[in-house]
Amino acid sequence: MLSFLNFLIRWSFYGIFFLVPIVFTGNTSELFEFNKMWITFGFALVIAAAWIGKMVLEKQVKIQRTPLDIFILVFIISQFLSTIFSMDVHTSIWGYYSRFNGGFLSLITYAFLYYAFVTNIAWKDYLKNILVLISSVLFVALWGLPSHFGYDPTCLVFRGTFDVSCWTDAFQPKVRIFSTMGQPDWLAALLVYILPITSALALIYTKAKKYLLSIIFFAASTLFFVDLLYTKARSGFVGIAVAFFIFFLYYALTQRAHLNFLKKPNNFLKNTWPALSLILIYLVITFFTGSPFSQLSFFTPSGVANLFAPKTAPKTQQAEPTQPTSSALPAQEFGGTDSGKIRLFVWQGAWDIFLHNPILGTGVETFAYAYYQYRPAGHNLTSEWDYLYNKAHNEYLNYMATTGALGFGSYMAMLGFAIWVMGKKLFILAFGKNESIEENKNNLLTKPHNLQLISIGLFSGYISILVTNFFGFSVVIMNLLLFLTPAFLFAITNILDPEKVLIMPQSQKEHKKTNELQWIILGAIGIALSYFLIVLLRFWLADTSYALGQNYDHANEYQAAYSYLHDAVATRPSEPVFADELSINDAVLAAALYQQKDTANGQKFAQEAIQTSNNLVQNHPNIITFWKTRVRVMYTLSQIDPRYLQFAVEAIEKAHQLAPTDAKVSYNMALLYGQAGQLEKAASTLKDTIRLKVDYRDAYYALALYDHQLAIDKNGQVTNPELEKEAVDTMHFITKNFDPQDNLKINDTLHSWKEE
Repeated sequence: MLSFLNFLIRWSFYGIFFLVPIVFTGNTSELFEFNKMWITFGFALVIAAAWIGKMVLEKQVKIQRTPLDIFILVFIISQFLSTIFSMDVHTSIWGYYSRFNGGFLSLITYAFLYYAFVTNIAWKDYLKNILVLISSVLFVALWGLPSHFGYDPTCLVFRGTFDVSCWTDAFQPKVRIFSTMGQPDWLAALLVYILPITSALALIYTKAKKYLLSIIFFAASTLFFVDLLYTKARSGFVGIAVAFFIFFLYYALTQRAHLNFLKKPNNFLKNTWPALSLILIYLVITFFTGSPFSQLSFFTPSGVANLFAPKTAPKTQQAEPTQPTSSALPAQEFGGTDSGKIRLFVWQGAWDIFLHNPILGTGVETFAYAYYQYRPAGHNLTSEWDYLYNKAHNEYLNYMATTGALGFGSYMAMLGFAIWVMGKKLFILAFGKNESIEENKNNLLTKPHNLQLISIGLFSGYISILVTNFFGFSVVIMNLLLFLTPAFLFAITNILDPEKVLIMPQSQKEHKKTNELQWIILGAIGIALSYFLIVLLRFWLADTSYALGQNYDHANEYQAAYSYLHDAVATRPSEPVFADELSINDAVLAAALYQQKDTANGQKFAQEAIQTSNNLVQNHPNIITFWKTRVRVMYTLSQIDPRYLQFAVEAIEKAHQLAPTDAKVSYNMALLYGQAGQLEKAASTLKDTIRLKVDYRDAYYALALYDHQLAIDKNGQVTNPELEKEAVDTMHFITKNFDPQDNLKINDTLHSWKEE
């Protein structure tokens, strides 16, 4: 039985490393991260049950001590406190819906897997897990490569067409591949992590003259690097530059050949030619493929051609009169605002969140809600002005904003001490006189020098995570690797002391035969495992119903959506996201039933929508998305009963309090004021909206309409010429600064004003 439990733990870790990078499905609300997190939860439950079962059989609680124990404990405590005092506890426990990675449950899971790994995985199986991970990334890279050329296997699976038609124009793998990871930067982070490791294995097998394996790992490294460049991820490019600098510098120093380079250049080349070959391959690929940085465009065939092209004098052209431009609006950026500029606004907002919540932050994974409160007004002038940002796009600022100084400080201390312990050991191995790794003569990879090279590959990959996280945020597989890479290195480099084990009670000398009580406990563990796995499965199934219902709602097929959304809520009533979607579905159906004169059922759906919305905003008062939905619910119901319009106004006012710089919320609030007959308030709010977003065409147009209404009496006679002039001037401003196709509509409106 004990061997079976060890088998379960070992193969569960294989499953995590192989399946998490690969798994995705098309029938959940989020195709990628949601499913990867659920796979991790599932395997973690199996590992937990097996580990507890081992403890029962051995009659002891055995946990391997590691250098990071205190730091992990303090970090988990900080996350627990931040969760307790969160602006939304449900979100902090589970994580932001659809991703879940980063929530308190996921962090507990990663920490648990760290200790499960170092305690239960035998030394000989560490390298097997690394090879399983490499095989998984190889699958990911091969899956994603054809999409760059317009042939995406995902579309073949989803739609039966081997093309990229299953993706929107804003999400095109021909521009930036993402494979099974779901986003180019996430794929880049994974590739950057694995590249130093496969490079190390390529060098090891080349030196050992195992040429077939050498070719395999050279080819894998080449494929990974090509895919990395096809992601066009700047964070990945910077990450690989840092990782390769550490890896190849350490390799050169440990070869010692550089010391005799001037005296014996042949000896230098003899020792380093495999590494130099790898570097040359990476440089050649970059030369022909290009990098994500336009500043390096000279290092491409076209850049070199331009450099050596003959210089010709520019032709003189007769100056043409230029059209005057308005200084009232900012210049529009063709193709969208640069991501770096947008990121700076998000970072500024994250910093402001931290300054206002310095100790524990706003709560684990609550950035999506907290950012609205401190969002810089300048964000309204970017192409992503109405996007919802659920992360700070900087892992460290995200921790500062959501978990405060305590969470951020403990997180950085954990990372910093891990780097110190691993780096110190690698330094001693490289330059210490009597330090080496224990040799296993039966395996090439476990020879001391080869383990040392694998270790620096792992260390370089670990550093790359810290770099890519600076420009983005972690996902499931990268958080797993962040916690488990130190476990790999501690074991491989003999940092872990088998004698330093927490054991309660003391181990018995002999393992006795399993008794009846132990079998009963094992049975209870099996039942508990089955229960929690069923809970996970039911949650996953509820999400598939929610996803289908949401898609029907977006297609305006509300009647078809209702049964799926109702099933999702019935299956998982504690998930507010499901109830939120159901509330607007109920409201739309209520309005439709009233129009069909079915007042009884209409009233039933209206009451359900109101009750659901009331519960949501009462239990989750700081989630702005629920208040926005409430606005839609009440406005929809106001079409059948005007009394609900006031509730819509109250909801949008609350949303405005939670998002004071959101121009769209401000604009919609003005429109609701207008519909409620509060024209002066509507006009004043629109002026505030324009101050937030000076290029908001719809706000200008609405302001002109309201100013005109305020300037005339009930007979259509102008009673306030000054205000009427402002309305007309605003209309002319629109024709000069926005889409010329508006001119006909504007002129018709102005003509109708003159006829009143």
